Amino acid sequence: MLIAHLSDPHLRTDALAAEPAANLDLALGRVLALDPQPDCVVITGDLCHVGHRAAYVQLREVIGAFPLPLHLTTGNHDDPGELREVFGGTPFLGGGSSTHYAVDHAGFTVVVLDSWSTEGPAGRLGEGQLAWLDEVLGRRPGVPAFVCLHHPPVAVGIPLLDGMRLSDGPALGEVLGRHRNVARVLAGHVHRAISVPFAGTVVSVAPSTYRQTSLTLRADRQTGYLTEPPAFLLHVAAGDGFATHTVPVVGAGALVGGL
Repeated sequence: MLIAHLSDPHLRTDALAAEPAANLDLALGRVLALDPQPDCVVITGDLCHVGHRAAYVQLREVIGAFPLPLHLTTGNHDDPGELREVFGGTPFLGGGSSTHYAVDHAGFTVVVLDSWSTEGPAGRLGEGQLAWLDEVLGRRPGVPAFVCLHHPPVAVGIPLLDGMRLSDGPALGEVLGRHRNVARVLAGHVHRAISVPFAGTVVSVAPSTYRQTSLTLRADRQTGYLTEPPAFLLHVAAGDGFATHTVPVVGAGALVGGL
């Protein structure tokens, strides 16, 4: 069982549009080059830099012919309404018209939450989504579940981003704590590869396919973007659990020697 976890492509429609679209296309190509290929791909939000219809049309052009199951998640830069207009009813939103949905794969479940909020860049799920999640996680209690959302529900040590994490993270933790089948919580938003224990499972934050956030650990220092290479995470069934690998998108080549 393999799940490719991409995040924060930030597709644009302005003069800077070429690079993020090309990077996402390159990342998806790197996914297809894996052997074996993943069972599915999840993109954990900030699909577009500004949630304009044209940006989602561009996203559809990039992913429309992708041959593996691919699940989209809403981020704070997105517009859920425009996302539904372009992708509603397609497999990219689980075949429905909601931005929170669940997809049952043969050996695992992908549960996508919508943490977009009208209150700003911080995320929120709300009581309705949390109740829905509780019910969904109980449907297949013996099957690993990957719970996907944009905003990390816990602090990651970067003060600026910690100030805009999921506001009802503790409530999410209460729901997850009632279910023993949550293999990972997959998140984005931070533009760095990070792992944090949470509610009896692990939060895995994926790097961006576009650009990475500086590792700014002090509140009195400026946080910005770096030209670190794009990458994604690969969650692999290993023994009784899952291992998470960071896969660079650029600079990967043929083997140069054996072990």
